[in-house]
Amino acid sequence: MKSKIKNQRSKILGFTMIELLIVIAVLGVLAVAVLSAINPLEQINRGRDTGSRSDSEQILSAVERFYTIQQYYPWMEAADDTDQFDWGSLMTSVTRATGGALIVDVLAAVGSEEIKQSFADRLKDVKYELFAYKKLGTENSPYICFSPKSASF
Repeated sequence: MKSKIKNQRSKILGFTMIELLIVIAVLGVLAVAVLSAINPLEQINRGRDTGSRSDSEQILSAVERFYTIQQYYPWMEAADDTDQFDWGSLMTSVTRATGGALIVDVLAAVGSEEIKQSFADRLKDVKYELFAYKKLGTENSPYICFSPKSASF
């Protein structure tokens, strides 16, 4: 008699493992649905910003490699030119003084080939712009920046 009462009590007081797994699965599905519905545009913008940051890092690395090999920056014609330039769009306004070639084209040109031409072409076609700046002097570094679209960057 005691064992019969004990079995009934254990059935009443607890949940089965299957019930717990079902509840956890339902909560997981609801959590994913809520997180994806919160702000999908922010997620898209965050992805674009990540791409912009990666492109900025690649261009900056290419500029530094170009300088290491050539002993002048890609916006300069020769080593005795000024190494400074003010803020400008890397895709439209940062050019060599005399040739007028875009920096990304100089980095992709035969002889330097610091970036691939397909990468340079893609950078010129993207919806965002990268901006470049370099203060006068060898102690100052060039900067490649972008304007973030997401709030989290």
